[in-house]
Amino acid sequence: MAALRFFARFGYAPTMMAGLNVLAVYLIGGGHSFVWIGVLFVVAVGLSLLVESILPYEKAWNQAQADTGKDVAHGVIYEIANITAILLLPLITVLMPWRSIWPVSLPIGMQLLLAIVIADFSMTMIHYCSHRLSWLWSLHAIHHGVHRLYSFNGLVRHPLHQMLDLAAGTFPLLLAGLPVPVAVLLAFAISVQLLVQHSNVDYELGPFQKFLAVGPVHRLHHVNWAGEGDVNFGLFLTFWDRLLGTLKLGSERPPSVGDIGIEDRPHFPQHYVTQLALPFK
Repeated sequence: MAALRFFARFGYAPTMMAGLNVLAVYLIGGGHSFVWIGVLFVVAVGLSLLVESILPYEKAWNQAQADTGKDVAHGVIYEIANITAILLLPLITVLMPWRSIWPVSLPIGMQLLLAIVIADFSMTMIHYCSHRLSWLWSLHAIHHGVHRLYSFNGLVRHPLHQMLDLAAGTFPLLLAGLPVPVAVLLAFAISVQLLVQHSNVDYELGPFQKFLAVGPVHRLHHVNWAGEGDVNFGLFLTFWDRLLGTLKLGSERPPSVGDIGIEDRPHFPQHYVTQLALPFK
């Protein structure tokens, strides 16, 4: 058990963020079927839930709060939307009235890193705007209307907000002619990142915590303390938050039970269909 707890504390985040993505690059770069990416994602979900049971940051967050069905529905729709966007990519590329400028000569791993940096900037900005524009917040509030943090929370999105995320995050990449294999790897990297960001695991990042938008950094983004959760909008990196002046690395009061959610909506409904309709009421 001690070895499992050691892995959970120091090996979980690197395995998820680096190990699984390197394996995905190896498989896709080697010409293997995209089906393997689906298999790896199932592994990522299973590993997240397992490690949360071994070394939880907050034990109470491992207990369902009438939200399991809703979270699973969000997760399924989230991944279906990703697959649909990838299937549409070749058609969009064909319709582009200019030649691709994407650096396809680079190794596929380097192409993925470039795509992540570009998408991270775009998605950080749409996230930042979602906390400042009321019509965007009405959609994004679904993601914040949770009462605990665990891996599946990362996939809780209103479908319309996810469409905006996809559009904003991939638009520069589409203009550049992003190849389908790199798009598949990017979608996988984002999904795994969301799992790690919201994982209820007491993992350690050491000096990397200053640069990665996960762990304590993202927990502070979800607190319901007045005026304190409006920070840390990055998906992969803290770099853009540094530029925006919205980076907060820690707090004297670590988030705990009762600290997650929306301050003025403590009884946010936990039913999928109800959440779909909320922005329009």
